[in-house]
Amino acid sequence: MAKKIDGKAISAAIRGEICEEVKDFEREHGFAPSLTVIIVGEDPASQVYVKNKQKACEQTGIRSDVIRLPEETEQSELSELIEKLNNDASVNGILVQLPLPKHIDEKEVICAISPKKDVDAFGYENAGRILTGDFDFLPCTPAGVMELLHRSGINVCGKDCVVLGRSNIVGKPMAALLMHDNGTVTVCHSKTADLPSHTRRADILVAAIGKPKFVTADMIKDGAVIIDVGINRNSEGKLCGDVDFDGCFEKASAITPVPGGVGPMTITMLLKNTLTAAKKQN
Repeated sequence: MAKKIDGKAISAAIRGEICEEVKDFEREHGFAPSLTVIIVGEDPASQVYVKNKQKACEQTGIRSDVIRLPEETEQSELSELIEKLNNDASVNGILVQLPLPKHIDEKEVICAISPKKDVDAFGYENAGRILTGDFDFLPCTPAGVMELLHRSGINVCGKDCVVLGRSNIVGKPMAALLMHDNGTVTVCHSKTADLPSHTRRADILVAAIGKPKFVTADMIKDGAVIIDVGINRNSEGKLCGDVDFDGCFEKASAITPVPGGVGPMTITMLLKNTLTAAKKQN
């Protein structure tokens, strides 16, 4: 039977550490680290995410500003705003909430953010630095997964690690971080032939494909560590992950639940990145 990895408890412990570091920073510099979030349009899920980020900043003493722009905002207006924030020394971190309205080029917006203030670490410079291992910031979800592993006493070195999903936000950087920790990494995706033959080899399996309860007990090996990054809704509208938690719980050695696993870590790592940015800039 698996040990349940408690993302809420680990996240709370890290936020406590961040809170103390923010106090030290404020004592030394006379101001708190600051994060500016830009949200374009009225996407309901994005509104919730932004509210949660604001709340987390308040809890840890990080100053948070939200700039709300209408749906019809032009690309040029958004680029001008980002450039202004890039040049504002009082702003340490800049985050543009995704998704953006269809008429705005997401890549162009992400790459307009100064690499020194790119606390999501989605920009091309930060993405490249993650691959080389010479980074200041990490994308928040993969960074959160690594913290869960480290703080749960799970050693990656020498393990067979399988990542399901190859997105720029989770799958690719996740694979890089596991390699930096000396894991042997396989990345699987929608075109992978005989997917279960790969997942059954995994000592550590990270599922990030966005398919509810896709990973079943017959797809994992006895004693595997299962990290579920997925956030989906099942037919009854309940939150669930990419892993069939109940089925895999009996077979795995450790597993993250959804909700309460990787989710709480994502915003926590955003706070950590904002603090790191403030320290680097000052």
